[in-house]
Amino acid sequence: MSHRMFARSLIALALLAAPMSVAPAAASSDDAWEAFRSDVEAACLNAVGDEIADKDAVVDPFGSESYGLAIVTGQAVDGERQSVICVYDKSAKTVELGSAMSIDPEEDVESEGSQQEAGASRD
Repeated sequence: MSHRMFARSLIALALLAAPMSVAPAAASSDDAWEAFRSDVEAACLNAVGDEIADKDAVVDPFGSESYGLAIVTGQAVDGERQSVICVYDKSAKTVELGSAMSIDPEEDVESEGSQQEAGASRD
């Protein structure tokens, strides 16, 4: 077999094998992102502790380049619905929490009404 023919055969083999190598990588990448989301959720829920009961975390699917991001929402000790922003350091695997923010549906409705009135007066 000549050198040229060997090179062509090698290139053809590489082109045929390339699509096969992508499928496992994509699957493991999906698995890795799912594991990342689970880690962020568990770390954030754990960090909030007993400050918020009946809590649930909404996790940004990929986070930023350096951080996982989530919003933890639930019932505060005083009965108010509250949310906390959770930032998960991807490399250090540590969590920082923002301040608890009250989520009062009546307050949101009043706020929207005020904004609509303000917009109408500008027109």
